[in-house]
Amino acid sequence: MSPTATPVSASRAASRSTDAVPLGERLRVTQLLRLAAIGLLLLCAVLADESLTPVVDGSPAPDFKDTAVAATLIYALVVALAEGLSRLLPGRKVLVFSVMLIVDGIWLAWASYLTGGVDSPVRYLVLLHLGAVSLLASYRTGLKLAMWHSLLVFGTYNAQLPPDGASEGVLPATSGVVGDAVEQGQELAVFITVLWLVAISTSALSAINERELRRRRGDLEALTDLAESLERAVDSSNIARSLLDSVIDTFGFPRGVVLAGPEGQLPVLASYGLDELTARRPGRPGRSAVVDEAHRTHSTLLVRSLDAESDPWLSSLLPDAENLVVVPLSAEGRPLGALVLEQSDLSGGRIQRRVVSGLERSASYAALALRNAWLLEQVQRLAATDGLTKIANRRTFEATLEREVARATRSAEHVSLVMVDIDHFKSLNDTHGHQAGDEVLRNVAAALAIECRDFDTPARYGGEEFAIVLPGCGPEEAMKIAERLRGSVAAAPSIVPITASAGVATFPGHAGDADTLVRAADDALYESKRAGRNRTTASQGVPPEAQVDALLRRAVYQRLGRLPAEETADDAAPAPRAPSTS
Repeated sequence: MSPTATPVSASRAASRSTDAVPLGERLRVTQLLRLAAIGLLLLCAVLADESLTPVVDGSPAPDFKDTAVAATLIYALVVALAEGLSRLLPGRKVLVFSVMLIVDGIWLAWASYLTGGVDSPVRYLVLLHLGAVSLLASYRTGLKLAMWHSLLVFGTYNAQLPPDGASEGVLPATSGVVGDAVEQGQELAVFITVLWLVAISTSALSAINERELRRRRGDLEALTDLAESLERAVDSSNIARSLLDSVIDTFGFPRGVVLAGPEGQLPVLASYGLDELTARRPGRPGRSAVVDEAHRTHSTLLVRSLDAESDPWLSSLLPDAENLVVVPLSAEGRPLGALVLEQSDLSGGRIQRRVVSGLERSASYAALALRNAWLLEQVQRLAATDGLTKIANRRTFEATLEREVARATRSAEHVSLVMVDIDHFKSLNDTHGHQAGDEVLRNVAAALAIECRDFDTPARYGGEEFAIVLPGCGPEEAMKIAERLRGSVAAAPSIVPITASAGVATFPGHAGDADTLVRAADDALYESKRAGRNRTTASQGVPPEAQVDALLRRAVYQRLGRLPAEETADDAAPAPRAPSTS
């Protein structure tokens, strides 16, 4: 491992992502704030009425306070009506919310004027209202509301100033606005400055929270999309591709690879940003020192650079890589591989904790999906292969033959079937034991599999009998292949020399469907045995009545819209024939 690798916390609790506050919740909170402001003003009117009584011409003016109380009660009625409208018209909640913010400003400005203007204690409610709305709504709403409050406060102040040649303004003056206009103007300027400081600070905090909520919501949506794509993925390559696409789209890494394998090696399952030659020919999979270290420490590693001597495999995949993030992939305590990503040059080697947490959550999801996919592949492989010989079993052979016959019918091609039986196998078992016989069966199966073409299907049909499906193969070529297969059986390692007999049949010349093709090849095999064994016999075809039955059966299937290749797994398979006596 490179000495510049730095571990990040191994198991970090996933912080819970929260979506933006719903509008209904904002309405409820703002309604509670309005009720608190109304209650506070009414409580002051009852218990400390002198605090709400302005001074006009050097003496208290109780009428102003009474007017403020009346205005507050009217405002409370408007608040109740707004609550009712939001419940009756849920689709108009945004409009109700916006209108009530305008009403709030008017009530606060009017109540402030009636209770002392710039000197009124109600002006603190303006600051409280502005800060709460900025945090609850958005920074844009907060700045707009600050402008609205400033206009109202400044307007009510100027409305009290008498124009030139007049004794009083539009509104009766309170708290010495006329007598000491300079001092009151300075207090007003200070208040508006404080108001904007509150607006800017809370709006900035709201913008940060809003951006973080958006980012967390994006991370959560990306993780949800990844989980859905992992559910749809059918194999390990698709799972790795889904993981890499998700983290690249979410966090913007310029290069990355997913290295994982069930046997401890690290083949490249998916890559992004590699040059075309490296992506197509990644080289022989090997191990990686930094991946081993990540699994040993159970933690994500931040690697400043790779050492080509200690980590040649990963260095060849990501040449000149710097600032790597190595996230281990493990499931049920078993290491599977790693997600390796390179940070952009602009990051400066730093990575946010949020990004590391998101990568670890995504990797844990993908690791479980990989483990399940490999288990499913293993189960399917076991279900499709013979437990002793590790080649296709009887069920797989029958499904393959049905499929190839249906394909040959559509494309007017040949399909040949070779049945091979080991001669005198019962005698070998009786003389040398079943373990020796099993070893012979394994060696024969391996020899047949090696000799077959890539698209042929060798299978164990039953006992010491094997079947080989040869797609696109005519009668003459099938005979040559059958002789070559029989020769490979004779050359297979065995405790005693062995030979084999073979029978060959071809569709459609010797049979009309898969069942009669098996019958034709089997009859040819028994003809080889009757003729002295250690030979290959071509089928003479099944009896005409069997051919007619096969053609009628296929016609019925086609008429019903169901070809034999589309039969379900629940259809009864032919009963296994007892092993032949060799």
